[in-house]
Amino acid sequence: MATVVDDIRIIWDAGLQEGDFNFLEENQDLESDNGLETAVIISLFTDRRAKVDDILPDPNNPDRRGWWGDLVSPEVKDDQIGSRLWLLNREKTLESVLERAKQYAEEALQWLIEDGVAVKIDVETERQGIPGQDRLALGVMIHKKDGKNVALNFEAQWIAQGLRG
Repeated sequence: MATVVDDIRIIWDAGLQEGDFNFLEENQDLESDNGLETAVIISLFTDRRAKVDDILPDPNNPDRRGWWGDLVSPEVKDDQIGSRLWLLNREKTLESVLERAKQYAEEALQWLIEDGVAVKIDVETERQGIPGQDRLALGVMIHKKDGKNVALNFEAQWIAQGLRG
C-alpha cells in the first residue's frame, strides 16, 4: 500500500486560480502536510494531455497540453498526471459540463485507488454563483483504507471565463 508522507503543502487559491506555497510565520519555513491535499490539487489542476478525440477550447490553438514526463514514465504504461478540467475553460456551466467535470476529476484521482491510498473517491460538482459570474465547485471525498474520510472542496472560476449563452 502506498503511503502519503509529509511534503511541501500546496494551497489552492480560488481567487487567483492557482496553487501556492505557504510560509510559517514563526520561522519562514515552507508549510508541510501529509501530502494528500497537495496530491489532489496537483491531480486536479495540472493539465493532463487531451485525448485525440477531445474538442480543444480554442480551435486556433492545437496544443493538447500535458506534462512531458508522461511520455517517458517507465513505471506504468499510459500513466498521466493531471486532469482534463482545462478543456472546460470556455464552456457554459450546463449540466452536461458539470458531468464532464465530474468524470475528468474522477479520472484524475483514480491513481489514489490504484496506488492503495484510498478505497473509494466520491466527486460532486456544482454550479455556484449567478449567471455570468458563476463558477464550478468541486467536492471530493476520499475514503481511506483506515476508515477515515478526507473532504476537500475547490472552486474553479475559470469555467466562468468562457462564452455565455
